[in-house]
Amino acid sequence: MSRFVIAVEEGASFTDVVDAVCRFRVDAVPVVDRNRCVVGIVSDDDLLLKGLGGRRAGDAIFEGCARRTQSRKAAGRTAAEIMTSPAITVTEDTPLRRAAQLMRDNRVRQLPVVDPVTGCILGLVRQADLLKVFARPAEDIRDEVIAVVAPFVRRCVVEVDRGRVAVSGGVDRRSRIAAIVDEIWRIDGVVDVVADLTFAHDDLAVAAPRRPRKVADR
Repeated sequence: MSRFVIAVEEGASFTDVVDAVCRFRVDAVPVVDRNRCVVGIVSDDDLLLKGLGGRRAGDAIFEGCARRTQSRKAAGRTAAEIMTSPAITVTEDTPLRRAAQLMRDNRVRQLPVVDPVTGCILGLVRQADLLKVFARPAEDIRDEVIAVVAPFVRRCVVEVDRGRVAVSGGVDRRSRIAAIVDEIWRIDGVVDVVADLTFAHDDLAVAAPRRPRKVADR
């Protein structure tokens, strides 16, 4: 994340918000209260709603919830009236994949990073920040994979090529393979996993039910 954050207070005027977005060339700014807690986000999309103008008399009768929200923002004069709330936030411990999923699901390009206890803003993570993880050196990824799987894999061999992890060796139980693969996927920078793992005991095999023996009538 970046600890250099451009934020505005709830009472900031529409013009102040536009100035901040244009001056620092960002596409959104967090809105904070007097305690620096994030209460919302103003995006460039929110600001562009101003071009729609205020609501005309009688429109509210026919408007749906989404349209009423847009009208309110278009008529807003302060950051608190324009912002989208509540803000989608993450903490410093949020996995990168979870942050990426939040961005995709909520169609946002950045997420405020907040203190999990106080809610105070600590930084900002952008889409470009998440992409940097896929540029991690192969050696770093390999070392992390080995640290995760070596305690469970005999004769462990790990190879990493452009984010693709290949691991081979032997495990005690077949069921452990899925857990190992899941742990590898959690490592930052991994884009594919190929597991060539043998197992000593197949604890996933299901024994066929025994058929009752038919006793011939005498």
